[in-house]
Amino acid sequence: MLFAPALFPKDSSIYELRGEGSQIADMISTKRYVELLKQLTDVGTVTREMFTEKFKRMKSCKETYFITVMEDLTTGKIIGSGSLVLEEKFIHSCASRGRIEDIVVDSSYRGKQLGKYIVMLLTGIAKKLKCYKITLDCRDQMVPFYESLGYKKEPGNANYMTVRISD
Repeated sequence: MLFAPALFPKDSSIYELRGEGSQIADMISTKRYVELLKQLTDVGTVTREMFTEKFKRMKSCKETYFITVMEDLTTGKIIGSGSLVLEEKFIHSCASRGRIEDIVVDSSYRGKQLGKYIVMLLTGIAKKLKCYKITLDCRDQMVPFYESLGYKKEPGNANYMTVRISD
């Protein structure tokens, strides 16, 4: 995790806090984490060095990246992950906007409410950090899942547009 453990809800019994900051980069196997992310999207080639450098860069951006990783403590398998990215704004009295990104649960662990837990955890962190809004992008088939967690398309503001830059 790239944030203070104090941001976690105190009443949860399904997680164990394990390490902070650079300890996480050492604890997480690059290969295991990348394998999970491949279930979400094309990851490309990520070496241990690339992972470590990116981790350091993200960590240096204080209170910007809030990354959660779920591990099955009996098998050591990374089974879920998600990110909250804070975007500083001049609007809304110089408030922050939260963006939830890269929510993924290992295919063999789906249906156990783990994705819901990750999203609600990140949403709770964004609220605690006083974001004026929290947004996310998702595949069409995932809209009902996110709607069940309180996310909705805003009338007149539900467009998502992309320019993909290829190598």
